[in-house]
Amino acid sequence: MTEARPKNGDPLWIDPAAVERVKGKLLPRAFVQRLSGTFKALGDQTRIRILDALSREELCVCDLAALLEMSSSAVSHQLRVLRDARLVKFRREGKRAYYSLDDHHVLILFEQGLAHVAHTVDELKGGGSSDENLRVPGV
Repeated sequence: MTEARPKNGDPLWIDPAAVERVKGKLLPRAFVQRLSGTFKALGDQTRIRILDALSREELCVCDLAALLEMSSSAVSHQLRVLRDARLVKFRREGKRAYYSLDDHHVLILFEQGLAHVAHTVDELKGGGSSDENLRVPGV
């Protein structure tokens, strides 16, 4: 271990070998930016509700608007953010656009986030959570 003094003057004990081992394995900046964008898109309650609905069934904007009790315009705006992050896709059928999750990776990401939340809620409740709304989609 080596002592180093950062700009604020606080001593730090650095393990140069550990720093070098990890440094060579860090994600490239382009991946960090994309992943950050994905999590940013997930950082909105309305978009989470949209993903929840789409994890259960393909839906059109009008159906999502009715389900979420929002205007079609507001839902469309949120869907654009999710499309830009490549979390949802759409297909046209006549004049309607039907939305679904982009691929199975999005479902896995959503399920893992949900499992983590259910786990932390379970810990807060002292175990034995029976909240049916925290079920994994599709189950």
